[in-house]
Amino acid sequence: MRVFITGATGFIGSAVVSELIGTGHKVLGLARSDAGAKRLADAGADAMRGSVEDLDSLKRGVAESEGVIHLAFIHDFTDFAGSCAKDKAAIETLGNALAGSNRPLVVTSGVLGLAQGRPGTEEDVPADVFPRKSEAAGLSFASRGVRASVIRLSPSVHGDGDHGFVPQLINLARTKGLAAYVGDGKNRWPGVHRLDAARLYRLALEKGTAGGRYHGVADEGVPIRDLAEIIGRHLHVPAVSRSAEEVAGMLGFIGQVLAMDSPCSSKLTQERLGWHPTQVGLIADLEKGTYFETKAPLY
Repeated sequence: MRVFITGATGFIGSAVVSELIGTGHKVLGLARSDAGAKRLADAGADAMRGSVEDLDSLKRGVAESEGVIHLAFIHDFTDFAGSCAKDKAAIETLGNALAGSNRPLVVTSGVLGLAQGRPGTEEDVPADVFPRKSEAAGLSFASRGVRASVIRLSPSVHGDGDHGFVPQLINLARTKGLAAYVGDGKNRWPGVHRLDAARLYRLALEKGTAGGRYHGVADEGVPIRDLAEIIGRHLHVPAVSRSAEEVAGMLGFIGQVLAMDSPCSSKLTQERLGWHPTQVGLIADLEKGTYFETKAPLY
Protein backbone atom coordinates (compact mmCIF):
# COMPACT_ATOMS: atom_id res chain seq x y z
CA MET A 1 0.00 0.00 0.00
CA ARG A 2 1.21 3.53 -0.74
CA VAL A 3 0.66 5.52 2.46
CA PHE A 4 0.59 9.27 2.90
CA ILE A 5 1.91 10.33 6.34
CA THR A 6 1.74 13.74 7.96
CA GLY A 7 4.33 14.25 10.69
CA ALA A 8 6.50 11.72 8.88
CA THR A 9 9.81 13.23 10.02
CA GLY A 10 8.86 13.47 13.71
CA PHE A 11 9.85 11.29 16.63
CA ILE A 12 6.92 8.90 16.17
CA GLY A 13 6.41 9.50 12.45
CA SER A 14 9.96 8.49 11.52
CA ALA A 15 9.45 5.20 13.35
CA VAL A 16 6.15 4.66 11.50
CA VAL A 17 7.91 5.31 8.19
CA SER A 18 10.54 2.68 8.99
CA GLU A 19 7.90 0.20 10.17
CA LEU A 20 5.84 0.57 6.99
CA ILE A 21 8.79 0.39 4.60
CA GLY A 22 10.19 -2.59 6.50
CA THR A 23 6.93 -4.49 6.01
CA GLY A 24 6.60 -3.82 2.28
CA HIS A 25 4.56 -0.61 2.13
CA LYS A 26 5.52 2.53 0.20
CA VAL A 27 5.50 5.88 1.95
CA LEU A 28 4.82 9.43 0.82
CA GLY A 29 5.74 11.75 3.66
CA LEU A 30 4.76 15.38 4.14
CA ALA A 31 7.88 17.54 4.55
CA ARG A 32 7.98 21.18 5.60
CA SER A 33 11.61 21.71 4.56
CA ASP A 34 14.36 20.48 2.26
CA ALA A 35 16.05 18.91 5.30
CA GLY A 36 12.86 16.99 6.11
CA ALA A 37 12.54 15.86 2.51
CA LYS A 38 16.13 14.59 2.59
CA ARG A 39 15.49 12.64 5.82
CA LEU A 40 12.52 10.95 4.16
CA ALA A 41 14.55 10.12 1.06
CA ASP A 42 17.34 8.68 3.21
CA ALA A 43 14.73 6.48 4.91
CA GLY A 44 13.50 5.16 1.56
CA ALA A 45 10.32 7.24 1.37
CA ASP A 46 9.06 9.77 -1.15
CA ALA A 47 8.57 13.35 0.04
CA MET A 48 5.91 15.94 -0.70
CA ARG A 49 6.61 19.51 0.34
CA GLY A 50 3.83 21.11 2.37
CA SER A 51 2.41 21.36 5.88
CA VAL A 52 -0.76 20.67 7.83
CA GLU A 53 -1.65 24.35 7.40
CA ASP A 54 -1.30 24.02 3.61
CA LEU A 55 -4.56 22.20 2.95
CA ASP A 56 -3.89 21.88 -0.78
CA SER A 57 -0.78 19.83 -0.02
CA LEU A 58 -2.92 17.47 2.07
CA LYS A 59 -5.32 17.00 -0.83
CA ARG A 60 -2.42 16.21 -3.15
CA GLY A 61 -1.07 13.66 -0.69
CA VAL A 62 -4.42 11.88 -0.52
CA ALA A 63 -4.69 11.83 -4.32
CA GLU A 64 -1.33 10.05 -4.56
CA SER A 65 -1.95 7.43 -1.87
CA GLU A 66 -4.03 4.40 -0.92
CA GLY A 67 -4.17 5.18 2.78
CA VAL A 68 -3.41 8.03 5.20
CA ILE A 69 -1.84 8.29 8.66
CA HIS A 70 -2.19 11.69 10.32
CA LEU A 71 0.47 12.28 12.98
CA ALA A 72 1.33 15.96 12.60
CA PHE A 73 0.30 18.40 15.31
CA ILE A 74 1.50 21.94 16.00
CA HIS A 75 2.77 21.84 19.59
CA ASP A 76 2.16 25.49 20.43
CA PHE A 77 0.90 25.40 24.01
CA THR A 78 0.71 29.20 24.11
CA ASP A 79 -2.22 28.83 21.68
CA PHE A 80 -3.34 25.26 22.20
CA ALA A 81 -6.90 25.98 21.05
CA GLY A 82 -5.51 27.41 17.82
CA SER A 83 -3.34 24.33 17.28
CA CYS A 84 -6.38 22.13 17.85
CA ALA A 85 -8.43 24.11 15.33
CA LYS A 86 -5.70 23.68 12.70
CA ASP A 87 -5.55 19.95 13.46
CA LYS A 88 -9.32 19.65 13.01
CA ALA A 89 -9.16 21.51 9.69
CA ALA A 90 -6.39 19.20 8.47
CA ILE A 91 -8.35 16.08 9.42
CA GLU A 92 -11.49 17.36 7.74
CA THR A 93 -9.49 18.08 4.59
CA LEU A 94 -8.02 14.57 4.57
CA GLY A 95 -11.40 12.97 5.30
CA ASN A 96 -13.25 14.90 2.63
CA ALA A 97 -10.62 13.93 0.07
CA LEU A 98 -11.01 10.25 1.07
CA ALA A 99 -14.82 10.23 1.28
CA GLY A 100 -16.45 7.33 -0.56
CA SER A 101 -13.14 5.58 -1.28
CA ASN A 102 -13.15 3.02 1.57
CA ARG A 103 -9.47 3.81 2.02
CA PRO A 104 -8.02 3.89 5.57
CA LEU A 105 -7.51 7.09 7.54
CA VAL A 106 -5.72 6.73 10.89
CA VAL A 107 -5.77 9.84 13.08
CA THR A 108 -4.05 10.52 16.38
CA SER A 109 -5.47 11.45 19.78
CA GLY A 110 -4.58 10.77 23.42
CA VAL A 111 -5.71 8.73 26.41
CA LEU A 112 -5.50 11.38 29.13
CA GLY A 113 -8.75 12.09 30.93
CA LEU A 114 -10.80 9.22 29.50
CA ALA A 115 -12.07 7.92 32.84
CA GLN A 116 -12.11 8.76 36.54
CA GLY A 117 -11.23 6.22 39.25
CA ARG A 118 -10.51 3.35 36.86
CA PRO A 119 -8.38 2.59 33.81
CA GLY A 120 -9.75 4.11 30.62
CA THR A 121 -10.73 1.70 27.86
CA GLU A 122 -11.29 1.85 24.13
CA GLU A 123 -15.04 2.06 24.79
CA ASP A 124 -14.70 5.38 26.66
CA VAL A 125 -15.43 8.57 24.74
CA PRO A 126 -13.49 11.79 25.45
CA ALA A 127 -15.36 14.55 27.27
CA ASP A 128 -16.43 17.50 25.13
CA VAL A 129 -14.45 19.87 27.33
CA PHE A 130 -11.15 18.92 25.68
CA PRO A 131 -10.19 21.39 22.92
CA ARG A 132 -8.53 18.76 20.75
CA LYS A 133 -11.21 17.31 18.45
CA SER A 134 -9.06 15.00 16.31
CA GLU A 135 -10.89 11.85 17.36
CA ALA A 136 -14.40 13.14 16.70
CA ALA A 137 -13.30 14.77 13.44
CA GLY A 138 -11.62 11.64 12.14
CA LEU A 139 -14.26 9.13 13.18
CA SER A 140 -17.02 11.26 11.66
CA PHE A 141 -15.84 10.01 8.26
CA ALA A 142 -16.52 6.37 9.18
CA SER A 143 -20.09 6.93 7.99
CA ARG A 144 -18.91 8.58 4.78
CA GLY A 145 -17.12 5.73 3.12
CA VAL A 146 -13.77 6.08 4.88
CA ARG A 147 -12.17 3.32 6.98
CA ALA A 148 -11.44 5.90 9.66
CA SER A 149 -9.92 4.89 13.00
CA VAL A 150 -8.11 6.62 15.83
CA ILE A 151 -5.02 5.75 17.84
CA ARG A 152 -5.04 7.24 21.31
CA LEU A 153 -1.42 7.60 22.39
CA SER A 154 -0.03 7.55 25.90
CA PRO A 155 1.19 10.94 27.18
CA SER A 156 4.68 9.43 27.24
CA VAL A 157 5.76 7.91 23.94
CA HIS A 158 9.34 7.16 24.90
CA GLY A 159 12.60 6.00 23.37
CA ASP A 160 15.89 7.46 22.17
CA GLY A 161 15.31 10.88 20.61
CA ASP A 162 12.22 11.64 22.69
CA HIS A 163 11.57 15.36 23.16
CA GLY A 164 8.09 15.07 24.65
CA PHE A 165 6.73 15.41 28.17
CA VAL A 166 9.35 13.40 30.09
CA PRO A 167 12.35 15.28 28.61
CA GLN A 168 10.52 18.53 29.43
CA LEU A 169 10.21 17.34 33.04
CA ILE A 170 13.93 16.59 33.05
CA ASN A 171 14.78 20.04 31.65
CA LEU A 172 12.57 21.73 34.21
CA ALA A 173 14.10 19.70 37.05
CA ARG A 174 17.51 20.93 35.93
CA THR A 175 16.25 24.51 35.87
CA LYS A 176 14.32 24.43 39.15
CA GLY A 177 16.74 22.22 41.08
CA LEU A 178 13.99 19.78 42.05
CA ALA A 179 11.80 17.11 40.49
CA ALA A 180 8.20 17.91 41.42
CA TYR A 181 5.20 15.64 41.76
CA VAL A 182 1.68 16.42 42.95
CA GLY A 183 0.49 15.41 46.42
CA ASP A 184 1.50 11.84 47.21
CA GLY A 185 2.56 11.27 43.60
CA LYS A 186 0.35 8.23 43.16
CA ASN A 187 -1.42 9.66 40.12
CA ARG A 188 -0.46 7.67 37.03
CA TRP A 189 0.60 8.16 33.43
CA PRO A 190 0.41 5.49 30.73
CA GLY A 191 3.42 4.98 28.49
CA VAL A 192 4.42 3.24 25.26
CA HIS A 193 7.70 2.86 23.37
CA ARG A 194 7.83 4.59 19.97
CA LEU A 195 8.63 1.32 18.16
CA ASP A 196 5.60 -0.40 19.69
CA ALA A 197 3.52 2.64 18.74
CA ALA A 198 4.80 2.48 15.17
CA ARG A 199 3.74 -1.13 14.85
CA LEU A 200 0.30 -0.22 16.17
CA TYR A 201 -0.13 2.42 13.46
CA ARG A 202 0.71 -0.16 10.81
CA LEU A 203 -1.77 -2.66 12.21
CA ALA A 204 -4.51 -0.03 12.42
CA LEU A 205 -3.82 0.91 8.80
CA GLU A 206 -3.95 -2.71 7.66
CA LYS A 207 -6.60 -4.19 9.93
CA GLY A 208 -8.44 -1.37 11.69
CA THR A 209 -12.20 -1.11 11.29
CA ALA A 210 -14.21 2.00 10.45
CA GLY A 211 -14.90 3.76 13.73
CA GLY A 212 -12.23 1.76 15.59
CA ARG A 213 -10.56 3.22 18.68
CA TYR A 214 -7.14 1.80 19.57
CA HIS A 215 -4.87 2.48 22.53
CA GLY A 216 -1.12 2.96 22.25
CA VAL A 217 -0.56 1.86 25.85
CA ALA A 218 2.07 -0.56 27.18
CA ASP A 219 2.53 0.67 30.77
CA GLU A 220 -1.04 1.11 32.04
CA GLY A 221 -0.04 3.58 34.74
CA VAL A 222 3.38 4.70 35.97
CA PRO A 223 3.15 6.68 39.24
CA ILE A 224 4.39 10.23 38.74
CA ARG A 225 6.36 10.04 41.98
CA ASP A 226 8.37 7.14 40.51
CA LEU A 227 9.25 9.32 37.51
CA ALA A 228 10.21 12.23 39.75
CA GLU A 229 12.42 10.06 41.93
CA ILE A 230 14.28 8.60 38.94
CA ILE A 231 14.76 12.08 37.47
CA GLY A 232 15.93 13.39 40.83
CA ARG A 233 18.39 10.54 41.31
CA HIS A 234 19.96 10.96 37.87
CA LEU A 235 20.18 14.76 38.19
CA HIS A 236 21.15 14.73 41.90
CA VAL A 237 18.22 16.93 42.86
CA PRO A 238 15.43 16.16 45.37
CA ALA A 239 12.07 14.76 44.35
CA VAL A 240 9.58 17.02 46.10
CA SER A 241 5.82 16.99 46.67
CA ARG A 242 3.96 20.15 45.69
CA SER A 243 0.31 21.12 45.41
CA ALA A 244 -1.41 20.93 42.02
CA GLU A 245 -1.50 24.74 41.94
CA GLU A 246 2.22 25.03 42.67
CA VAL A 247 3.13 22.46 40.01
CA ALA A 248 0.92 24.20 37.43
CA GLY A 249 2.57 27.50 38.36
CA MET A 250 6.05 26.01 37.99
CA LEU A 251 5.50 23.94 34.86
CA GLY A 252 2.59 25.59 33.05
CA PHE A 253 0.71 23.28 30.69
CA ILE A 254 2.95 20.34 31.55
CA GLY A 255 2.19 20.85 35.23
CA GLN A 256 -1.55 20.66 34.56
CA VAL A 257 -1.08 17.36 32.73
CA LEU A 258 1.27 16.07 35.43
CA ALA A 259 -1.49 16.34 38.02
CA MET A 260 -3.87 14.05 36.13
CA ASP A 261 -4.47 10.44 37.16
CA SER A 262 -5.17 8.61 33.91
CA PRO A 263 -4.35 4.90 33.98
CA CYS A 264 -5.42 3.27 30.76
CA SER A 265 -5.78 -0.22 29.28
CA SER A 266 -5.00 -1.51 25.79
CA LYS A 267 -6.60 -4.92 26.33
CA LEU A 268 -9.20 -4.50 23.59
CA THR A 269 -6.62 -3.09 21.17
CA GLN A 270 -4.41 -6.11 21.69
CA GLU A 271 -7.32 -8.48 21.14
CA ARG A 272 -8.66 -6.70 18.07
CA LEU A 273 -5.43 -5.98 16.22
CA GLY A 274 -3.10 -8.66 17.57
CA TRP A 275 -0.79 -5.94 18.85
CA HIS A 276 1.45 -6.80 21.79
CA PRO A 277 4.10 -4.38 23.13
CA THR A 278 7.59 -5.90 23.19
CA GLN A 279 9.89 -2.95 23.94
CA VAL A 280 11.16 -1.79 27.34
CA GLY A 281 8.78 0.12 29.60
CA LEU A 282 9.10 3.78 30.56
CA ILE A 283 10.86 3.16 33.89
CA ALA A 284 13.45 0.83 32.33
CA ASP A 285 13.99 3.29 29.49
CA LEU A 286 14.67 6.12 31.94
CA GLU A 287 17.01 3.98 34.01
CA LYS A 288 19.25 3.43 30.96
CA GLY A 289 20.37 7.02 31.44
CA THR A 290 20.27 8.21 27.83
CA TYR A 291 17.46 10.64 28.65
CA PHE A 292 19.89 12.59 30.82
CA GLU A 293 22.73 12.90 28.32
CA THR A 294 21.36 15.81 26.29
CA LYS A 295 18.91 18.61 26.88
CA ALA A 296 15.70 18.26 24.86
CA PRO A 297 14.40 21.26 22.88
CA LEU A 298 11.48 23.00 24.55
CA TYR A 299 8.11 22.95 22.81
